[in-house]
Amino acid sequence: MAEAIVAVVVVVLLVIAFARTVRIVPQARAGIVERLGRYSRTLSPGLAVLVPFVDRLKPLIDLREQVVSFPPQPVITEDNLVVQIDTVLYFTVTDPRSATYEIANPLQGIEQITVTTLRNVVGGMTLETALTSRDHVNATLRGVLDEATGKWGIRINRVEIKSIDPPGSIQEAMEKQMRADRDKRAAILTAEGVKASQILTAEGQKQAAVLTAEGAKQAAILRAEGDAKAIDTVFTAIHDGRPDQELLSYQYLQMLPQLAQGSANKVFVIPSEFTDAFSGIGKALANRSGGSPGAGEGSSASTNGPGGGSADATSATPPLGLGPGIGEEPADSPAPPGLGPGDGSAAGDDSPDSRASGVGDAT
Repeated sequence: MAEAIVAVVVVVLLVIAFARTVRIVPQARAGIVERLGRYSRTLSPGLAVLVPFVDRLKPLIDLREQVVSFPPQPVITEDNLVVQIDTVLYFTVTDPRSATYEIANPLQGIEQITVTTLRNVVGGMTLETALTSRDHVNATLRGVLDEATGKWGIRINRVEIKSIDPPGSIQEAMEKQMRADRDKRAAILTAEGVKASQILTAEGQKQAAVLTAEGAKQAAILRAEGDAKAIDTVFTAIHDGRPDQELLSYQYLQMLPQLAQGSANKVFVIPSEFTDAFSGIGKALANRSGGSPGAGEGSSASTNGPGGGSADATSATPPLGLGPGIGEEPADSPAPPGLGPGDGSAAGDDSPDSRASGVGDAT
């Protein structure tokens, strides 16, 4: 029975010795081995053999990149505002021996260095500068921490500021300021839009007015050219047709109703040539209908009285620059049709120049 107990004890001791002798280190881990209380070596990943009861393996160290989030820290800015800054730290253990023997609590040391560096960096900035200069603050923090933790066997890969929280009253003031700036920009943009719209409207009206004026100008020019051509055509047709005195008198009578048209014409004065034109038309009708010789003689007698003392009242004032009574012919030589001696030509002149002059006076 005693032998069995001794055998069991020996087996247990062998198992314990084997367990303390053979160790397996996982990947991305490192182990520190102390022999009789002093640093012996650093175990790499894989199988390792230790001397039982002489070598002691310290807790394994993680060699992967680690993330640590620190609680918000109060920091006073240059404009005397207390803000809460929350940071995140990324670091990697590069030397397990230094990380084990150079500092007792590396995370606490990193946190305190981060807080003091934040206060130094952000304390020289205003709130607005701190809010817009996170990259500068991150780079400064990383440089200071990397320099301080280098002897600890730790490399600071990255430092990020998660949030910068100013006091509630400051946040409300900032929101009001931001809202006022946005309203200002909106008002400016609206005013610029109205200005541009008015400018475009004015330019459009200007171009429309210019085009309208040009159109009116062209229309007036074309209208004047048309009137000139019409007058020239009428004038040419009248001279080519050589109208007689009876036709001119008839046209004169047709124009009398047009003289009385118009709302402003309240008093109509009959010209003195009206009776001459009317008497000329009557004589022309009498001559065309083959009137009696006595009527012609009476007219001649009234025109060429004895001694030339008295003239007919109707023949004293020729109508519109026309000659004596229509249908009268001088005794010396016959005049052209419709042209009397009063037309500015000689009584017996039948040349083309005299006929043209008579037609011009008649018109």
